[in-house]
Amino acid sequence: MRKIVAGLFISLDGVVEAPDQWHFPYFSDEMGEAVGGQMADTDTMLLGRHTYEAFAEYWPHQNSDVPPADFMNGVQKVVVSTTLDKATWEPTTIIGGDVNAQLTALKAQPGKNISITGSPTLVRTLLRDGLLDELRLLVHPIVVGHGQRLFDETAESIGLALVSSRTITNGVLELVYTPAPIPAPQSPEA
Repeated sequence: MRKIVAGLFISLDGVVEAPDQWHFPYFSDEMGEAVGGQMADTDTMLLGRHTYEAFAEYWPHQNSDVPPADFMNGVQKVVVSTTLDKATWEPTTIIGGDVNAQLTALKAQPGKNISITGSPTLVRTLLRDGLLDELRLLVHPIVVGHGQRLFDETAESIGLALVSSRTITNGVLELVYTPAPIPAPQSPEA
């Protein structure tokens, strides 16, 4: 069965919005390898409407000498939206209605991973609904101070298990989590 894997650039204070405004000073070959590895394992990109619209404005106008334009423009895109009625960036499929059933069916099809880039609302929803299989975070050593955070105050408690971690030379942490039960509280020793 295919996995849904979210990969996000995130600041120390949890901001995932507009990484183009704070991420690039930290970009390195090591980070490029981490992102490229996720792309190599992917044949479908899952996006929320806002991220899709931002990407659809930019990527179709980039040619092959702009990394990773070939991947972004060629990969199958699936957009989760109740308001988007037409895709302008092909190949794209729009899903709405019973999204959980449609994504469960998509995961059951043969193929590589289904990757989420950006789309924090979608990531939170899929975590809550038990459909996200892996959360990959590149935690940047910066406090952005404003912007949308991956988890907001309305988020429910969700257990995660750390699968792997490494420190990239520039101080960015590469963390990989999978969903896990929240541990039971330990009783204090008397």
